[in-house]
Amino acid sequence: MILGTFWLLASHAEGAAEGGFGLNLDFFETNIVNLAIVIGVLFYFGRKVLGNILTERRAKIEAAIKEAEKRQKDAAAKLSDQQQKLAQAQAEAENIKAQAQERATVERQQIAAQAQKDLERLRAEAGQDLNAAKERAMAELRQRVATMALERVESQLKSQLDEGKQQQLIDNSIAMLGGNR
Repeated sequence: MILGTFWLLASHAEGAAEGGFGLNLDFFETNIVNLAIVIGVLFYFGRKVLGNILTERRAKIEAAIKEAEKRQKDAAAKLSDQQQKLAQAQAEAENIKAQAQERATVERQQIAAQAQKDLERLRAEAGQDLNAAKERAMAELRQRVATMALERVESQLKSQLDEGKQQQLIDNSIAMLGGNR
């Protein structure tokens, strides 16, 4: 529409020299008019193009914002989920720690009780071993004393007994047994 008007005005430019209305195509004389026409044409045709570009840009920005908000919500949900898992893991760790401490206490008590039993058993065995060693020592000592006493008696008898005394001792022993000679 504007183009048709523009050509119409250009064709009547020759009539302007005769006193009518027309376009002056001299660039220096008509610079402002030409500039206004170019700006008008750009504004008229460029408005749609620029509007489309701005609309597309706005749509892209809105889509990017929506995507960013969605990612932010997803990240917040994942963060919440991970925090919940962390809280559960910490609770489980505390539970495991408490159970381990409880088991350690029970084990410590069992080990202490077993050690006490072993100590009592070792004391009893040591007492028995001591008593047995004492009895062996006493028996050995008795045997040595008896051996020494017999050796001494023999040596004394040999030195103190002569033939007559031996005969008298034999006779006394037979008499004690009930037989007379």
